[in-house]
Amino acid sequence: MNDTRYPDNSTPDEAEQAADGAERAATPLTAPRDGLAPVIDRIQPLLAWCEKAAADDGPIAVDAERASSYRYSNRAYLIQLRTHSAGTALIDPVACTVPPTLQKLMGGREWVLHAAGQDLPSLAELGLHPPCLFDTELAARLLGMDRVGLSAVVEDTLSLALAKEHSAADWSKRPLPESWLTYAALDVEVLLEVRDILAGRLHEAGKAEWARQEFEHERTREHPIGRQGRWRAMHGIGALRSPRQMAAARAMWERRDEIARREDLSPHRIIRDRDIVTAAKEAPRGPEAFTRALPARLRKKDIWWQAARSGIELPAAHLPQRAEPSDPPPHKLWSKKHPEAWDRYRAVREAVAELSERVQVPTENLLQPAALRQWVWENEQTGDEAQVREQLSALGARPWQAELTAPVLVQAIRSLPLSPDPGDG
Repeated sequence: MNDTRYPDNSTPDEAEQAADGAERAATPLTAPRDGLAPVIDRIQPLLAWCEKAAADDGPIAVDAERASSYRYSNRAYLIQLRTHSAGTALIDPVACTVPPTLQKLMGGREWVLHAAGQDLPSLAELGLHPPCLFDTELAARLLGMDRVGLSAVVEDTLSLALAKEHSAADWSKRPLPESWLTYAALDVEVLLEVRDILAGRLHEAGKAEWARQEFEHERTREHPIGRQGRWRAMHGIGALRSPRQMAAARAMWERRDEIARREDLSPHRIIRDRDIVTAAKEAPRGPEAFTRALPARLRKKDIWWQAARSGIELPAAHLPQRAEPSDPPPHKLWSKKHPEAWDRYRAVREAVAELSERVQVPTENLLQPAALRQWVWENEQTGDEAQVREQLSALGARPWQAELTAPVLVQAIRSLPLSPDPGDG
């Protein structure tokens, strides 16, 4: 055994490993390789970029920046595109109308995006629709990568460190600071290279077809456009016990949504959910108690008491009631109220978790949790694998998911002890 140690108290082997790690350390990616492209805010430069991009028929790296934390709308305030032949384009869709030339170009090429579901709705508003796509986040999930954010995936595939300091910026601001534009350009700078590496890994792992099905599902599924909020989804709404409290909260939420929509402001910048709930809780006690519950900056604004009062003064028949029972009921209640369903759910959840470990795919990507719970709730007994595959497909599972999980679900349910017959004495 060699006990030789270096001044830092490491052995030669440890020092060599540390040196190897240093060599593999990610190189910071701080600027676009070809320099920062100017923002395209006129039609002619955009058409010129399209002409260069048409020189090849390869995929297009795509990203979009929104201002959802600042604005009511979910519109894109900057679009980043990159192709091998044309380089990067930073397009201002507020100043420059998207021309049919760009729509046609992008309508005939594979899109490469990271977390496509975040960007597709805002791009669809501009008439941009992918004929096929490659989602690098979904690919990373299917490959069982520990971290699937863009920075982590770029580091894993290319050993490059990608800064993400402006991800929550107000992209509706004009002019956009140069540091923000650099960040935006880097989001697509190496996306095509990342795509090729991940595609190779998927093929080697035998998961290329799984990925194809997932990408197509993401491309074709319905993506909500704009805010789809509901007053019952407000944070903390469960603290309201009486119908009149809930009516006050509903009326305040509706008033807030009206203002936010009209002024294109994010709703929480007008009044936060928790402030609505806190004030609504006091509303039945009168305007003074209600006003004291509001943040100081809102106490002089009579609109909130007027809204709350319109709710609490409704006739009893028009007051909101507790939400209708869901089907299935929340699974957190199963252990006490539906023990047999809970036993089935625990068994199949453990079986799916074991399968997840075996194939190195997160459980939520192997089979959507809501679909798994729905299947458990609807099936006290189980048929054969073919029947279960059909049932899972009807719940939205992709063919590869149904093929993998059906045998596991059948085995898990059949391994449970039979429930006693109520008629047995």
